[in-house]
Amino acid sequence: MQELHDAPLAPLTTFRLGGPATRLITATTDDEVTAVVREADDSGTPLLIIGGGSNLVIGDKGFDGTALVVATKGVALDGTRLELAAGEVWTDAVARTVEAGLAGVECLAGIPGSAGATPIQNVGAYGQEVASTITEVVAYDRRARETVTLSNEECAFSYRHSRFKSDPERYVVLRVRFALEDAGGLSGPVRYAETARVLGVAPGERVPLATARETVLGLRAGKGMVLDPEDHDTWSAGSFFTNPILDDEAFAAFRTRVRERLGDGAEAPAYPAGEGRTKTSAAWLIDKAGFGKGYGHGPARISTKHTLALTNRGDATTEDLLALAREVVAGVREAFGVTLVNEPVTVGVTL
Repeated sequence: MQELHDAPLAPLTTFRLGGPATRLITATTDDEVTAVVREADDSGTPLLIIGGGSNLVIGDKGFDGTALVVATKGVALDGTRLELAAGEVWTDAVARTVEAGLAGVECLAGIPGSAGATPIQNVGAYGQEVASTITEVVAYDRRARETVTLSNEECAFSYRHSRFKSDPERYVVLRVRFALEDAGGLSGPVRYAETARVLGVAPGERVPLATARETVLGLRAGKGMVLDPEDHDTWSAGSFFTNPILDDEAFAAFRTRVRERLGDGAEAPAYPAGEGRTKTSAAWLIDKAGFGKGYGHGPARISTKHTLALTNRGDATTEDLLALAREVVAGVREAFGVTLVNEPVTVGVTL
């Protein structure tokens, strides 16, 4: 293990924001991870778990405690079964599944971060989410003080949510197991309308795995969602807000607000989200509330490529970012009566 003191955390995040940690430890084995966690719990020391840093907003004052970077490695592929150590780079893992001819996560290409973070957020994009392929998650249970294996059902996955996210102080993900599909080199059914349109196929059709992955990477890059150190549009956490899910009453009120603001006949994007629930687009809400691409007056601005990404233009502080986020949330609420919820995890700050 590597141990540093008063160590900067900003370089460990895709936002490149945040102050230092009192103590920073990098662990490369599951045993090292659990040992650091146990030590912190025994001493009552605050603990921050860091994977790829793509979903973190750390306060400018930093973190007064132990920050643990999970840098474990390990990929085991047995037929259609895949096991990833939590510290594996997710984009690399997706590429390996495509090379192996296995479908199920190819449309999750280009998402930054570590494999261990994927079940926490139930990572999803372009018609796929990890909940559809994860069979088990191996985690250290801080309450029981033992390593446990949770089934897919026990993970309680929902839209951008899971058991791990609802109880963030309890579990530390160590390994993630997936069941993929051998479809003869073809992708899973293409479910996302934009992807199908670019591919020139009807929703539900399959395409070669590599084609699906490359298409998604192209779509993500066009929106500034593929990491590039030279492109400030990628100095972000990807989508900063989740797409709102409204019950029937709230959605009816929302539709009325849309027509009042945008005129009779105006309709917001709407997608079924379970019985009595409808999902709408956070990006649409932000744009129609008056916050277009590139919006902002300081070093933190909305991406010039996608309204759902808030970005650090190079010399922003976390407070700059939060000020912009709060302005967007307030503006959308005033315009449409919908409160946006941040997707990244905040450390030492609140929106």
